[in-house]
Order: sequence, then C-alpha cells, then structure tokens
Amino acid sequence: MFRVFQNSGISGHYPKRLNELSKGKNSFSERLSVFFADRYNASHLLKPIMDLDRETFFTNGDDEVLQSMWAKQKGMRRASAADILLAQIEEHRTEVFYNTHPAKFDSSFVRRLPGHVRKKIAWHAAPGRVDMTAYDLVVCNFPSIRRQQEELGCHTAELFPAHDPVLDSYVNSSVRDIDVLFIGVFSRHHQKRTDFLSHIAQTQKLKNVAFHLSVSSFTKLAETPLGFFGNLKRHRRPKSIIAVTKPEAFGRQMYELLARAKIVINMAVDMAREDRGNMRCFEAMGSGAMLLSDQGNYPEGMVDGETLRTYRSSDDANAIIAQCLNGTDWQSIAANGYQMISTRYSKQAQWQKFKNLL
Repeated sequence: MFRVFQNSGISGHYPKRLNELSKGKNSFSERLSVFFADRYNASHLLKPIMDLDRETFFTNGDDEVLQSMWAKQKGMRRASAADILLAQIEEHRTEVFYNTHPAKFDSSFVRRLPGHVRKKIAWHAAPGRVDMTAYDLVVCNFPSIRRQQEELGCHTAELFPAHDPVLDSYVNSSVRDIDVLFIGVFSRHHQKRTDFLSHIAQTQKLKNVAFHLSVSSFTKLAETPLGFFGNLKRHRRPKSIIAVTKPEAFGRQMYELLARAKIVINMAVDMAREDRGNMRCFEAMGSGAMLLSDQGNYPEGMVDGETLRTYRSSDDANAIIAQCLNGTDWQSIAANGYQMISTRYSKQAQWQKFKNLL
C-alpha cells in the first residue's frame, strides 16, 4: 500500500451547512469526521480514504476553517492555503497526491511538492484553462474534456465516480412520496436547463414535484421588489419554478430526498457536450430512484429503457414521466439501475482502476 493524500473542496453553497453541522467541533479531526458522516462528494472519495486507512490523509484544501484548525494545532501562523496543504503533505510523507480540486491548486502548487511525492494526479471535469501540465495524469469520465486537456499538454486517463455504499441503506425506502425530484443549481448561465425545468413544473401540476435549488445572491435580490428594475430581471426564476422550489440540499439531506423520490431528473450542462454521466447520475441510481436524464453518450451500463430513461425534449420527458408514474415501470428500471451502479461502479472497482493507473 502506498501513502495516498487526497485533497478535495467544499466550494459553492455547502460550507454554510458544514459550519452548522460542525458547531462545537474545535479540532481538525472532529470537523473532518462531520464532513465524512455527511457524505458530501462521497462518490469521488477513494476507498482507503473512506475506510480511514492509516496510510492515507484527506483534507479539503479550500475549507479555511478546517485548514486553520490543523495549522493552529501545528503552531503555524499566518500561513496561506497552499502553505498549509504543503505542510500536511510533507508531514504525511505522501507518495501519491490525488487532487480533486485543481482549480485552486494547479501546476504552480504541484511544482512545490517534495521529492517523496512520486505521482501527482488531478481529477478535472470542467472547462477552462487551468494549468495542470505539472500533474502526471489528469482523470475524469468525460472523453471530450479529456481531449481538451490533452490539447493543453496533459496526459489523461478514464476514471469514474463510484457508488457510495452508504446509499444501500436508503434503497428500500418504504415512502416514495416525491414523484419528480430535481436537485441542483439555478443560474442564468444555464438557460436551457431553466427552460426545461419550467416546462416540467408547468406540465406536472397534478404530481408531487420538488426542485431543491441552490440560488445565487443575485437571484435572491432579483426576486425582491428591486428585481423589477434594470438587469436584475434576468436573474429571476420563472413563476412555475418558484412554485415547486424547496430549500437547497446537500449530503445526507440530499440522500434522504433521493430515497423519497420515484423519478430523479438530471440535465447535463454544456461543458460536457454529448458526454453524460455526471455525479448526480451515480447518486440517483444508487438511491433506488429512477433516473430520467437527457440523451447523450453514457458510460457502460447506463442504458435507456433498462437502467435509466433518457429524453430528447421537455415534451418527451413529460410523456415518460406520465407513462412511468401511471404504472410500475419506474420501479423496475430503478431496481436495474441500482443493481448495475452498485456493482459495476463500486468503490472497490474505482480503487482498483486508480491503482491500475499508477
């Protein structure tokens, strides 16, 4: 077993929830235990990390509260995020550095790593010109994004998210009282998604539809009386979406919602082009809900009509929803999806693939 250090991130709206869950926790290990228990980003955590193997080390390098706790324990004062992460790697005597947050810790950080770090691997599944050429390997499960990184001079390989085994306890939920569920971000940058969700909300009025949305401060401001003026209008959610919007959900909150859902809607954003298989696919299928997602090139095992359903348009999606909810189609497809994802994309399979890449 080699010494693996995994760095991740909690950017976006999640830090607020983690801070609330961690009230009264005053040490690095206590806050990290809360994070692990909440299962945020669990599909990307390597098996030895989740098993708390003593040869491994994990942190969220952009969690200022967590990292400052570690630095304080070690007597570090006024250290930058990069300096703290580097000190953790040096103390751990890391051999393999696996970074799932390279946007913050790019090649400029990697070039500072000590000589005992033999392999540097980054997970990157987003567009943009982050310099990752100093990494030995850049991995993700979207071929088009890997091609982009290769054009920028990176070596790449295929690696998939994995089924979180904790979801096994949610699969046989006796109460599936949410007919149609969507969990995600509302943004003016995702106009195609907004139009789609608005159409679903309008059409499925007789169903129990729930959209748990993370919204920006601009959207919140736009939906006050001030939002009727100027450019704020474009940040407002359509009334049909507001009518079914619920609070944002992360971690265990999200798992509990997935366990209550019959159908979970997913829609890829433009960055993946025709590639499909984002993290929500793994989470929805792993929870025992039926995944309804947009057509595209899916990973092996994700097959329309067998382990999930795919749609061409909002009208097509509405027809599929009606068909599935009027019978038991959603249950058989959901069961097939869970069986496939929990075996083909297990944590053990993910870890074996990672070792093979090394």
